[in-house]
Amino acid sequence: MNPFYLKLKNALEHSEGDIWAETVLTGEHMGEKRLLVNPDKSKRKYCESVRDNDRVFRERIGRTPKLIICGAGHVSMPIIRIGKMLGFAVTVIEDRPKFADNARAAGADRVFCVPFREGLADIPGDSDSWFVIVTRGHRYDTECLEAILQKRYAYVGMMGSRRRVAIVKNQLEEKGVSREVLDAVHTPIGLKIGAETPEEIAVSVMAEIIQVKNVRSKENGEKAGGYSDEILSCIFGTETDEKNTGVPKKVLATIISRKGSAPRSVGTKMLILEDGTTVDTIGGGCVESEIIQKALIMMRTDAPDFQICSVDMTADQAEDEGMVCGGVVEVMLERV
Repeated sequence: MNPFYLKLKNALEHSEGDIWAETVLTGEHMGEKRLLVNPDKSKRKYCESVRDNDRVFRERIGRTPKLIICGAGHVSMPIIRIGKMLGFAVTVIEDRPKFADNARAAGADRVFCVPFREGLADIPGDSDSWFVIVTRGHRYDTECLEAILQKRYAYVGMMGSRRRVAIVKNQLEEKGVSREVLDAVHTPIGLKIGAETPEEIAVSVMAEIIQVKNVRSKENGEKAGGYSDEILSCIFGTETDEKNTGVPKKVLATIISRKGSAPRSVGTKMLILEDGTTVDTIGGGCVESEIIQKALIMMRTDAPDFQICSVDMTADQAEDEGMVCGGVVEVMLERV
């Protein structure tokens, strides 16, 4: 296995910071990959660049986004459900057993039925952690916010009236938390859509999280992508190929550029196995079908271990795929 993936696995398990990867696309070192953990600002841009006359593709390796909800009252239930729908791994902290059971029934991945401070102590936080504070009182809000602000996070939002929020912020400022950090907390939580019911409030909360995520991505030049849990699980799986060589045959496909109308964003990944099955998708239809065929040829012949393929969709093909017009997609194929 390429040592890059072992380093990636270790970084995803132990690093709290941003993880980026560079892949050389052309030249003598074509196919070489490099991992960057907490790179300097000049490296924090999702792009294709030129280095030493070679094309280099740089991407942020996002972890599965984690939604951590403090409190399991009525508003939390639809937040849990919408969070799961949007692909978050949902953790709920609630110190009341009956309410904790409600969170489990709503589909939370993990529920800690412990005091809030104790539950948060077991959550390290990272740049893909999204915290939502919806407890039953300002005393618990203060506990949660104080603990969260000592971690890495992508977002912190807190529910409460202006008076309740002001009390919490003033108490934490007296404890030495800077006003600038406190004012960056999203309060009152959620977009202003006139929400009244728990379900409407949950929509406003998750809409704000989506907005923050997309603004962050635009500012950093990031796109959809990264390695899903399913892809990583398959890469590090123990299955072997039909010849029993002990080496699974897999090809990873990554969209590295697109022009015109294309089904998925730059950075989107799909893993192709030797039997033609896939993990995840780069959009389906003619693009995906052609890439799968090219990957199978790589696995079944002496073709190079690293290739860049271009798929050009005609207007008619695009129309069949439900797109407005045709487009060109460039895909990086690499044996894992």
